[in-house]
Amino acid sequence: MKVIVQIPCFNEEATLPLVMADMPKQIPGVDTLEYLVVDDGCTDNTVAVAEKLGVHHIVTHAANMGLARSFRDGTDRALELGADIVVNTDGDNQYPQARIPDLIQPILKGQAHIVIADRETHKIAHFSRLKKFLQKAGSFVVSKAAGTDIPDAVSGFRAYSREALLQINPITRFSYTVETIIQAGNKGLSIMSIPIATNPKTRESRLFKSYYQLVFKQMVTIMRAYTMYRPYVIFGWIGWVLFITGLFPFARFILHSLADGTTRGHIQSLLIGSVLMIGAFLCLVLNIIADLIRINRTLIENNLEQTRRIRFSKD
Repeated sequence: MKVIVQIPCFNEEATLPLVMADMPKQIPGVDTLEYLVVDDGCTDNTVAVAEKLGVHHIVTHAANMGLARSFRDGTDRALELGADIVVNTDGDNQYPQARIPDLIQPILKGQAHIVIADRETHKIAHFSRLKKFLQKAGSFVVSKAAGTDIPDAVSGFRAYSREALLQINPITRFSYTVETIIQAGNKGLSIMSIPIATNPKTRESRLFKSYYQLVFKQMVTIMRAYTMYRPYVIFGWIGWVLFITGLFPFARFILHSLADGTTRGHIQSLLIGSVLMIGAFLCLVLNIIADLIRINRTLIENNLEQTRRIRFSKD
């Protein structure tokens, strides 16, 4: 059993030693434990610090490419190295690396494909009420989209089995956390959570500039994932809302026409109702097209999974 802990880094020379100091040196049930740093275009001494601290593998980006790309390149390299489990943690020392043995236990026991650390954000002192609310609301929406129950969907402290990494294909450029959950849930992969206590804050997040930017980007990711895997949810609801709303202007047109004995003066209701019904019909057409695209995407993903199994075969 081989476990690789990957640490995406962008100028983390000050905090990387704290991260590595808390790393377990061996784990019961694990034969090989290695560390991998993703150098996401660092302009400081992060790479030199990583080498000095004994990091086994370094994946280098010539320029900053973002967290999602760092995750994907890091996990691909880990699979090439024969990892059975890949643990992702952050370079800012937010997470307690000493809990990695607990994080991977459900995977070792065959109980889960993915394990996500629950930071219990309602207990984090430096989180504002707004951020706590947004974290809770976002996790609820993601859980519904994935058909799972994940209390902290954006937590970056998580473990993936080899099987899970062979099946999921994150495409977003913002953050992989939400998209991988939705993909895993829709592919029938088992996801579990364990509670943890986070370390003291070392710096502000570099992933987003404000809560509003975070909410907007995460909602775009969720909507995209919904459209890819459950198009009927998006277009179906919009279509039904337009259809039901369109019935009211038609009903008003008919009632007033019967009462007045003429259709004069009520044409606007007929026009509004017609526009809403056309919108509902277009949603139905888009739903059919999106569902056909979903089927095609499923076939492509099946081929991609087989290609990845051949590429990352241990034989």
